[in-house]
Amino acid sequence: MGIIVDAAEFALWLSPHILINVRRVLEDLFKWESAQAGAYIDVLSEAAEQSGGGVLEDVPRMVHECPDHEDNLILDLAAEVGALLIVSNDTDLLSMSPWCGTPILTPVAFAAKVDAMRRHARRRRR
Repeated sequence: MGIIVDAAEFALWLSPHILINVRRVLEDLFKWESAQAGAYIDVLSEAAEQSGGGVLEDVPRMVHECPDHEDNLILDLAAEVGALLIVSNDTDLLSMSPWCGTPILTPVAFAAKVDAMRRHARRRRR
């Protein structure tokens, strides 16, 4: 399956930890069938690769700043890839923004900033 990623400005980075948790939420909370959740994980992984990012298998454990162990794994990934921003709905992560100078945005705030950035670029080209 080919994926078109409309995010030339950004690279999506994922880890096995993130993909496992996405799958768990889809199956446990949203009651998706295992095959459907697996297909979604495949799409996310391919989108990450197509964006210039990817799924980073071995993320060094370096961050221990957040009381939530799971959130530290996200911050480890961000540190390892040199993330310019983190997109999350997690309240503990959001409360740490900016983390080491890296903004942490909700998906809605991220989408709004991307939209504004693209509108501005279109206006400048006219």
